[in-house]
Amino acid sequence: MTFTRTLAMIAVAAICTFATRLAPFLLFNGKKPIPPIIRYLGETLPPAVIALLVVYCVKNVSWSAAPHGLPELLCIAVTALLHVWKRNNLLSIGVGTVLYMFLVQTVFL
Repeated sequence: MTFTRTLAMIAVAAICTFATRLAPFLLFNGKKPIPPIIRYLGETLPPAVIALLVVYCVKNVSWSAAPHGLPELLCIAVTALLHVWKRNNLLSIGVGTVLYMFLVQTVFL
């Protein structure tokens, strides 16, 4: 891949990222109320996406073979409890990830 092509790809990615971040401010600039459907989607989509990610993370777990999904279930519970307690996405996801890596690399070999 040429240097020019690489720069073009980076520029397109940067422009698309900037456009998607700018679009809500242009569409909903505060002068008129946010449509109810947009508010509904803003409230319901984040939990739905998290639920989808949890299902995706445990889809290949072998429930019939040892350790029977124990590290996954334990880390999901720790992540959920930590999030309910602290309400900090970065903290709960980070601790859950580090705990999972620790468990599968040291405890559940």
